[in-house]
Amino acid sequence: MRRALVPALLLAGVATAAEQPLKVLFLSGFNNHDWRSTAPVIREILERAGRFEVRLTEEPAGLNAQILAQYDVVVSDYNGPRWTGAAEEALESFVRSGKGLVIIHAASYAFGTMEVLGERMTRTGRFEPPWPQYAEMVGASWSAEAPRTGHGRRHVFRVKFTDREHPIARGMEESFLISDELYHNFRMKPHARILATAYDDPKMNGTGKEEPILWTVEHGKGRVFHTALGHDTSAMQAPGFAATLARGTEWAATGKVTLSADARPHRRQANPLRVQVVTAGHDFQPSFYGLFEDQPDLAPNVVFAPSAYRRDLRPRTDVLVLYDMVQDISEEEKKNFQAYVEGGGGVVVLHHAIASYQAWPWYRDLVGGRYLLKAEGDLPASTYKHDVELSVEVAAQHPVTAGVGPLHIWDETYKGMWISPEVRPLLRTSHPTSDPIVAWVSPYARARVVYIQLGHDRWAHVHIGYRRLVRNAILWAGGRLQP
Repeated sequence: MRRALVPALLLAGVATAAEQPLKVLFLSGFNNHDWRSTAPVIREILERAGRFEVRLTEEPAGLNAQILAQYDVVVSDYNGPRWTGAAEEALESFVRSGKGLVIIHAASYAFGTMEVLGERMTRTGRFEPPWPQYAEMVGASWSAEAPRTGHGRRHVFRVKFTDREHPIARGMEESFLISDELYHNFRMKPHARILATAYDDPKMNGTGKEEPILWTVEHGKGRVFHTALGHDTSAMQAPGFAATLARGTEWAATGKVTLSADARPHRRQANPLRVQVVTAGHDFQPSFYGLFEDQPDLAPNVVFAPSAYRRDLRPRTDVLVLYDMVQDISEEEKKNFQAYVEGGGGVVVLHHAIASYQAWPWYRDLVGGRYLLKAEGDLPASTYKHDVELSVEVAAQHPVTAGVGPLHIWDETYKGMWISPEVRPLLRTSHPTSDPIVAWVSPYARARVVYIQLGHDRWAHVHIGYRRLVRNAILWAGGRLQP
């Protein structure tokens, strides 16, 4: 049973909108920035907003009118070679017809619109002239002539809204901070509407001027939103980047904004389940904390046993998630634990927590089973085996197993546990190193209790089926999922 460091718990949240999802085509796959790391973050920001259905392509050169017709807006993080004439004409016609386009950071100087890009293409034998219509849609272009377009040293700066009446900016705070590259000396087109600027500090090799950062363009019947922000994943963590990207994408697609101006990554929904996550007594990998990320309907808090039970849990806890392996707690702590359960509090027991409190019969009855650390009477000690390739089948239709199985997973197996004959099996396996039942509902009558034997390390923690299983178990134990 392995050891790992334990970091602070990270939370994340979602903004939602009641309307039908807008269809987004996200263009990536070529950039002089680290597009392989930024593309998933951009996609996550849009999907987390709850307003978009996102498709990503890394080969946008083959776009045509038929493909684009399926979408409401194109989001581009692409900065590479010119496409075919048909593809370029299709994108321009798409926007002119009334659809949307979003340009992120380096995509503003794509398609040979900057001399240095042309030089790079020459070295590969693929020099191509600029696409002037693209610069018209972007609302600006880069120049290699003085004053040269570019940026100073990366630093933290404040982005200030100068047009508070535009739908993208309306309701936002007056400004936000970000650590990013601050682009300067754009050759702005007269038809661009500047929404926000930032002061380009000369101490950071800046221009000493307010430089445009966010703007919009009306192109034909369509709409374009440009953000100069988004150099890397660190910059994209800024709430202001996420909020303006999501709101700008919605505006480009529809001409209006319904998304909340609050895109803080720690945003929670009203009345989330208060989840007390109990650890200690057994080391584990930090990927465990990922089970509680991006779930705005959960409010998790990590505590160590036995301190978890030193106060009455009932006023502040809806569900206990046990991932500890502690043996001894005081009588007062036992009393508080039992009072919480007897009061109807939900309990989810994960993996090695079935081996806790070996000398406490009540805990064995609560879980509906026990991993035997040593022989008990005629029962030999239980056994475990690491890194087992498992096939796991759903044993019963239940809210906890909805959308979960069957599972193909690598995990640690337990064999020879004492399992109450009255448990309700949820998941089964036929692997010879494991007991057949690997998840169950406890027969304990006074509370909703689920045990899940899976969950030893990151290979389980990142498994989409396991994550859904744990989430379902928490929601069901907290009374949010009904049979």
